[in-house]
Amino acid sequence: MRKIARFTCWITLLTVATITALTLPARANSWQLPAEGSRLVGENRYHVVQNDGGSLEAIAKKYNVGFLALLQANPGVDPYVPRSGSVLTIPLQTLLPDVPRKGIVINLAELRLYYYPPGKNEVRVYPIGIGQLGGDTLTPTMVTTVSDKRANPTWTPTANIRARYKAQGIDLPAVMPAGPDNPMGHHAIRLAAFGGVYLLHGTNADFGIGMRVSSGCIRLRDADISSLFANVTPGTVVNIINTPIKASVEPDGKRLVEVHQPLSKSIDDDPKTLPIVLNAAMQAFKDDTRSDTSIMNHVMEIRSGMPVDVTRHSERALQAM
Repeated sequence: MRKIARFTCWITLLTVATITALTLPARANSWQLPAEGSRLVGENRYHVVQNDGGSLEAIAKKYNVGFLALLQANPGVDPYVPRSGSVLTIPLQTLLPDVPRKGIVINLAELRLYYYPPGKNEVRVYPIGIGQLGGDTLTPTMVTTVSDKRANPTWTPTANIRARYKAQGIDLPAVMPAGPDNPMGHHAIRLAAFGGVYLLHGTNADFGIGMRVSSGCIRLRDADISSLFANVTPGTVVNIINTPIKASVEPDGKRLVEVHQPLSKSIDDDPKTLPIVLNAAMQAFKDDTRSDTSIMNHVMEIRSGMPVDVTRHSERALQAM
């Protein structure tokens, strides 16, 4: 009977995953804001890997999630040729960052951008690429505003960028015109801080969203930057944070934790084992008698990037489950 039950569950999961893949909207990144006191939005989905040789990046693009987010949610999966028939978790559920829900909020550690459209009870979540390791390529935290936006932007690489490419044998032009070879894609949104050197922009390459690949700017898939470009206006607040661990006490008392791999600070760092430093509020959340410390330690170890229930249950409640 147990074998039959397990088989039935597996068939059900495959069926749900197949239906989800067929019915999922092209851009599954818009969610109604949660009830007061809650920070949980979204819903994870499932995907059955087809026997078509598709890569994890292609699946990430299909569901509009980041590459590393998909990899963290499915440890052990082959990023180049995931095994046909395997079921992947698509990490679309998340805890909203604990900052004002206004304008654009970017959490570097989770490689996501949250946009709160004015006058609407919703949040739009986009995967992003951020600055790679290096003194002049890191994307800084900041609170700033949108200063300008341009369609079909030209690209003027800085002296440092040109020197870095030169070392690789590539001579960049002083100004790259708009077009298919322009790495900024079709739209760019300039931020006011630091003299306007940081932008949100598109890309002319499919690979790299949800990774540390840029020279410091925030990179989005072209459809996503196009959507932001159409809605964001100069003066919009932009809050860039770096928070690898988020927690929430939901209105029903459930205690949720979401842990992402912290950003490496040097080439020798391993984000899978890099220590996560808890601030006072997070330490208090962990030490609270209503939190299960052992589960929370495990969540901090596996770093799946998805909300996990760490509520401590009584022995009687556990026996009844």
